[in-house]
Amino acid sequence: MSTIKASTQEHLDIYTIKDHLVFLKDGSVALVLQTTAINFGLLSDEEQDATIYSYAALINSLSFPIQILIRSQRKDVSEYIELLDQRMQEVQSQKIKETIIKYRQFIKSLVKENRVLEKRFYVIVPFTTVELGITASAMNPFAKIPQKPPFDLSYIGEKAMLILYPKRDHLIRQFARIGLKARQMTTPELISFFYNIYNPSASILKPEINLPSK
Repeated sequence: MSTIKASTQEHLDIYTIKDHLVFLKDGSVALVLQTTAINFGLLSDEEQDATIYSYAALINSLSFPIQILIRSQRKDVSEYIELLDQRMQEVQSQKIKETIIKYRQFIKSLVKENRVLEKRFYVIVPFTTVELGITASAMNPFAKIPQKPPFDLSYIGEKAMLILYPKRDHLIRQFARIGLKARQMTTPELISFFYNIYNPSASILKPEINLPSK
């Protein structure tokens, strides 16, 4: 009896990540933008209306599909608390020490009462197999799922960039009109992004520290 062997890679749609693009096994490609966010609830009524109209204009300006992804990640504040304790021992000013103590207590009570999450926002722009030149008639629905793209990656990448980059630039300009900053994710960022998606236990964010100086 032969042993059935299968790796995790065989079950993923992603073939590789290079040149800041995600290459899928069927030959399609995806470009990922990360955007900033607006605290809509803090805007005035006029600002909220302007934001809604600007977003509607963005959607109506699109002649291609996009996917909007909102990802929530839990923050690990244990190391943050330890660094606060360390900083408290280092500072000389009693006033700053008292400030750090109050801030530390606030963080601990916040974590105890609420689960600290951070939301991040992404826009995925696809380059499809149709744009690559693969027609539906060429696809056999009974065929085994492909494990590598049908063409050389350099060829696919060149065609994808010609299609995706104008779409990327258009989206960046449209998001800027709303007051959002969008940028294309780099290869290392994409690798880390998908690693955290497929390894949820590793996707706990470490908060940044911004404390008063001595």
